Amino acid sequence: MDEANSYEEQRRRQIEQNKRKLDELRVHKLSAAVRQAAAKPMPAKLRMPRNPRLDAPTRWSGRIASLLEQPDYRVRKANGDVKNESPDPVPVPVYATDEERAYAFTKAEQLNGQLGSDHPTFIKPMSHGSAKKSRHLNIPGHFRQYLPVHDEMMVLVDEANDEFDVLYRISHTHRMCLNGWRTYSAYHELADGDCLVFQQIERRKFKVYIARASSYNKNDH
Repeated sequence: MDEANSYEEQRRRQIEQNKRKLDELRVHKLSAAVRQAAAKPMPAKLRMPRNPRLDAPTRWSGRIASLLEQPDYRVRKANGDVKNESPDPVPVPVYATDEERAYAFTKAEQLNGQLGSDHPTFIKPMSHGSAKKSRHLNIPGHFRQYLPVHDEMMVLVDEANDEFDVLYRISHTHRMCLNGWRTYSAYHELADGDCLVFQQIERRKFKVYIARASSYNKNDH
């Protein structure tokens, strides 16, 4: 019985000794692996070749390159803040007074009476929209009997005998208008309150006379 116990004790000690040797061996191998990894140089990063086009100067088209440098419309305040300003401020609309409108209409009526009855005429007072904004001018309905029944090109002749082409159009609601009116109104600097006399000197041609509201002088009345 004592021999068996002695054998088991010896066997147990041998197993523990073998474990210690195995652990020491593993520690040595791990330490060696760490030292080897630390000493091994890191691989260099791969660098992609640079695109030569990125180094080339920016090329502009001839049209853009020929443009003048745009002015800086920003206003710098005393405290350093920057305020943007519009280069072309929107003009404030100017409206005629009742006296100026009445004056221009009276002058237009007087002129209309002087033209006689050989050619049909109509009087057209100008609103701010008709004078400054609208691209077309409506024709009074009572004048339909003198006008074509289809869309046609017409000519406006001013008092200096300059001619302006406009397109006479009839809408689906039978409203008549002159398209291209903005060119004429801008050229003659028409304003709110002005009054125009249209005289149809030919089937497709109007002579146009202008009675200006700005000619009114309250000191004369």
